Amino acid sequence: MLANLIDWSVGNRVVVLAAAGLLLVGGGYLALTMPVDVFPDLTAPTVTVLTEAHGLAPEEVERLVTFPIETTVMGATGVRRVRSSSAMGISIIWVEFEWGTDIYKARQIVGEKLQHAAAGLPEGTGPPAMGPITSIMGEILLLGIRSEVLDAMELRAIVDWTVRRRLMSIPGVAQVIPLGGEVKQYQVQVDPRMLRSYGLSLEEVAEAVGEASDAGSGSFLIHRSQEVPVRILGRVGSLEDLANSVIRRREGGAVLVRHVGRAVLAPAPRLGAGSVNGEPAIVLSILKQPGADTVELTRRIDRELDLMLESLPGTVIFERDIFRQADFIEVAIANVNAALRDGGLLAVVVLVVFLMSWRTTLVSALAIPLSLLGTVIGLWAAGISINTMTLGGMAIAIGALVDDAVIGVENISKRLRQRSADGSAARTSSTETVITAAKEVVVPIVYATFVVIVVFLPLFFLSGVEGRLLRPLGVVYVMAILMSLLVSLTVTPVLCLMLLPQAARRKTGEPLMVRLCQRAYRPALAAALRRPMVPVGAAIICFMLAIGSTPLLGRTFLPEFNEGTLVINAVTLPGASLEQADIIGTMIERIALAHPEVVSTSRRTGRAEMSEHAQGSNESEIDVVYRVGERGREGFLEALRTDFLLVPGTNISIGQPIGHRIDHMISGTRAAIAIKLFGTDMQQLRQIAEEIRDAIESTVGLVDLQVEQQSFVPQLQVEVNRAALALHGARVKEVLEEVEAAVGGRVVGQIREGDRVFDLVVRLAPEYRNQPGVLQNIPIRTDRGPVPLGQLASIREERGPNLVNRENGQRKIVVSANVAGRDVGSVVDEIERRIAASIELPADYFVQIGGQFESQRNAARTISTTSLLGFAGIALLLFMAFGSWRATALVMLSIPLALIGGLATVFATGGVLSVASLVGLVTLFGIATRNGILLVARYRDLVKSGTPLPDAVFRGSLDRLAPILMTALTTGLALIPLALGAAEAGNEIQSPLAQVVLGGLLTSTLLSLFVLPAAYRLWGQRTT
Repeated sequence: MLANLIDWSVGNRVVVLAAAGLLLVGGGYLALTMPVDVFPDLTAPTVTVLTEAHGLAPEEVERLVTFPIETTVMGATGVRRVRSSSAMGISIIWVEFEWGTDIYKARQIVGEKLQHAAAGLPEGTGPPAMGPITSIMGEILLLGIRSEVLDAMELRAIVDWTVRRRLMSIPGVAQVIPLGGEVKQYQVQVDPRMLRSYGLSLEEVAEAVGEASDAGSGSFLIHRSQEVPVRILGRVGSLEDLANSVIRRREGGAVLVRHVGRAVLAPAPRLGAGSVNGEPAIVLSILKQPGADTVELTRRIDRELDLMLESLPGTVIFERDIFRQADFIEVAIANVNAALRDGGLLAVVVLVVFLMSWRTTLVSALAIPLSLLGTVIGLWAAGISINTMTLGGMAIAIGALVDDAVIGVENISKRLRQRSADGSAARTSSTETVITAAKEVVVPIVYATFVVIVVFLPLFFLSGVEGRLLRPLGVVYVMAILMSLLVSLTVTPVLCLMLLPQAARRKTGEPLMVRLCQRAYRPALAAALRRPMVPVGAAIICFMLAIGSTPLLGRTFLPEFNEGTLVINAVTLPGASLEQADIIGTMIERIALAHPEVVSTSRRTGRAEMSEHAQGSNESEIDVVYRVGERGREGFLEALRTDFLLVPGTNISIGQPIGHRIDHMISGTRAAIAIKLFGTDMQQLRQIAEEIRDAIESTVGLVDLQVEQQSFVPQLQVEVNRAALALHGARVKEVLEEVEAAVGGRVVGQIREGDRVFDLVVRLAPEYRNQPGVLQNIPIRTDRGPVPLGQLASIREERGPNLVNRENGQRKIVVSANVAGRDVGSVVDEIERRIAASIELPADYFVQIGGQFESQRNAARTISTTSLLGFAGIALLLFMAFGSWRATALVMLSIPLALIGGLATVFATGGVLSVASLVGLVTLFGIATRNGILLVARYRDLVKSGTPLPDAVFRGSLDRLAPILMTALTTGLALIPLALGAAEAGNEIQSPLAQVVLGGLLTSTLLSLFVLPAAYRLWGQRTT
C-alpha cells in the first residue's frame, strides 16, 4: 500500500506540491496564533469547598463542619483523595478526583453532596461554597499596589471596588485575591460599662443598629391616573445618622447609639498583611481559567492596568514585576525555540557537508518544516497547546525528521548517478529510477518508523502528574515522526524527480565527504571482520559494566526548574499574632534584599479573605525575583539559608513557584519530601513527628526540615452553666451570639457609598475587646434582664490546636523537607531506614512518605514494565520485516549498544537518573534500532542476490555508511543545543533527555558500524 502511495505521488505531482504548500501556510498560521503556556495542564481534577464557621475554634470546625462534609463527599463517584484543613473560623476541603475526570462533572457531583451536608451544619455556619475553577499553574501574576498618600483603608477600598472588579471582567481571569491593607467598615464600638449603666445587652444594640439601616417599600399609590412608587429611605447615610439611631425608648428620652458607644470608620480585623520590597502594600494574586493563554491574558491585564492608572488617584502605584509567569513562559519558549532553530540548522549543515549538492540538501531539509508544521496542525486538531513540552518534543525529533528523507534521497541520488554512469539512461526513465529507488528503502523506513512509535508507547501509560507532563512530548514526537514518514513517501520522491536527474548527469561519483568516510571506514571494518569476536566481546563487557553500575545512580523525579523566582515559606510559632509575623516577614525580606542577586520581593502573611488556603497568621509566603550572579544559583541559595538562620523562632523553606505547586498537588505539602504521620491524638502526633525529625535531621542532603506547625496554643474557653441559664431564663444561643459579637463583631447590615458597599458592624471597643477579664462583665440578655456573662458561664484559659489537617478522614501531621546536593531517591531510602530503625509507632498510627519521589517511583515502574512490552513489540515488528528470529536478534543488538552510551552520559552529567533521563533511555531503543534495520536489510538483499556472506557484510556496511552517519549526525547535532542548554529556562526536562539520547546515539552508531557487522559475520548465515 505504501509503495502504491509513492506511485500515486509521483503521478500527481501538482496535487502533492499544492498540499505541501497549504500545509506550510496553515501550519505557519496556527504556530503564530495558538495558545502558549509553560507546561501542559497539570491540574488534577480538584474541587475546593470553603465553609465559613464564624467564631468556632479549630476543633469545633473539624468536628461540626469538616467531618460531616468529608464523610459526605468521600463516597462520591471517582474521588481518589480528600484533604482538609480546619482553622479558626474556616473549613477548607480539597476533593481530588481520578485523573481524566471532567471538572464540571466533578463539581456537579460535589454540589449534589453538599446539598445533603449543608442541612447538618450548625446554625450560624455559612453555606459550603465551591471555589472557582482554576489550574495548578493558575496563579499567573502578583500585583503590588501601594500609595504614599492614601491611607490603608482608602487604598484597599480602591483595590476592592475598582481594581479587582475591572480585572475580574477580563475574559480568562478566574479569580483576583487581594491581601493586605485594611478593609473599611462602619463600626459601632460599644463601651460595656455604658451597657450595664443603661441595662442593655450587646445583642439589643446589634438588633437596633441593624434595624436602623433598613430600607423598605411603601408599595405605590394612584395619583392622576399613574402608579407612583413609595420609597422609604431609612438607610444610614453617615456616621452622625448611625450615632443618633435609637436603641430603646424609655421615660425621659430614648437611648441612642452614641450613649453606649461611638460610631466610627475603622478597619476590620486583619487576617493577612502584604508588602513589596519590605514596604507595606496590597498584593493581588491573579488566577487564570484553565486553558487560557497566559501570555496573551497577561498582556490584556497590563493594558487594563494602564487604563486604570489614568482614572485612579495619581498617588496609586502598581508594582508589576514581583511575579509574572508570562515572563518565564516567554523566556522558556524562546530558549526552546532557539534550540529548535539551532538544531535544525545543524542538521542542514550535516546534509550540506555529506550531500555536497544544494538540490539534495533542499529536498532532504524540506522534511523538517513540513513535518513540524504538520505536527502543529495535529496539535491544533487534538486541542493541545504549544508549550515547552510540545516544543521540546519537536526539538528532540528534529534531527530524526530528516532521517527518512535522507535515506530516500541518498538512495535515489545514488541510483540516478549509477543510471548515468552505466549508460542505462536510454533504457530506464528518470521517473522509473526514482520510483524504484524510493521503493527499495520503503520497508526499512516504514518499519524503523513504527519501531520508534512503539518505543514511545510507555509514555502513554504514565498516570498522574508525570503522565500529564510527559505524554504531550511523546504525542508530538510520534506525530512528527509519522509526518516525516508521510513526507518521505510523497513530497520527497516528487522533489527528487524534479531536481535530481539533472544533477546526476553531471556528478556520477559519491560526494567527497562520503568517499572520505568510506576510505577511513574500510580498513577498520576489515579488521573487525577478520577478528569478529573482539568487537563483540568488547561490547558485551561494556554493556555488563553499564548495567552493573546502575544501582549506583541516584534517582529523582524532575530536575529543578530555572524559573528566576523563589518561594520562601516562613512559619513562626503557632499562635503568634499577625503583627509579630509581619515584623518577622519584613526581616526576612530585608535579609533577602541585601543579596545582590535579588531584584524584588513580595510577601503575603496570613490569609486573604477570599483565599482557598487555611494559612495561619504566623505563616508568610515570600516571592523573590532574582538573577544569578558570580557565585551561581547554588551558592546564592546556600548564602540565603545561612542568613535565614539568624531569624529567631522561625522555620524557613525555599522552593520555586512551579516546583512548589507540583509538590503541593502531589503530596499536599509545599516540599519535595512529605513524611505524613496519621493518628488520632494531636499531642501524640506532634510528639512522634518531633521524634521523626530528630531521627532524620542528620541525613546528608536534607534541607529546610520542619514539622508542620500544628500545635496547642492558648485559648479562652467559655463554658456555659446550664443551671444558671435555666435560673435566669437564658439560652445557649444567646450566650454564643453575645460573645461572638463582643469579640469578633457582628455584621448587622451594609452601608452604601455610591457603588461601594461596606459592612456595618457592632462590637466592643478595642480598649475592652482584647482584655480577657472584660468578658466576665458582658451583659447577656435574659428573661430577668441583662446578666453578666460571668454569672452564666465559666471563663478560663486552656490550650487547643491552632490547626487540624486531615487526609482521607484521618488526622495527620507532616514532617517536610527539601533536598540539596543529593538525589531525592537516595535521601528517601535513608529516611525510610532511619524511621524504621528508631521510631516505634503506637497502634492505629502509621507513616506514609509522599512527594516527588513517589511520582518518580511510579513513573519508573510504569516505564520499566511497559518498556518490556515495547521491547516485545519491537521484536515482533522486526520479525514481520525479516521473517527470521536470528535477524531480529541481530538487529536488536543495537539496543544494548545504545544503552552503554546513555548510562555513561547519566554518570557524566551528575549520576542522577530522572524521569526525563529514563525516557531518554527508552527513546534510544527506537533510534538505535533504525541503524540495525538498515544494515541487516542491506545484508539480506545482497545475500539474496548471490553475494557471499563475508562480501555482503563488507559491501553492505559500506553502502549504508553514508545514511547511517547522516541520520546519526543530524539527530545528534540537532540535540546539541538542547543538551547544552540545561541551565536555560524551559530546557530543564528536555535537556537530560537530549543528553542521554546524544550519548547513546554516539556509542550506538560507532559500535553498530563494527559490532553488528561482526555479529552478522558470525551468526548471520541462516537469517535469509
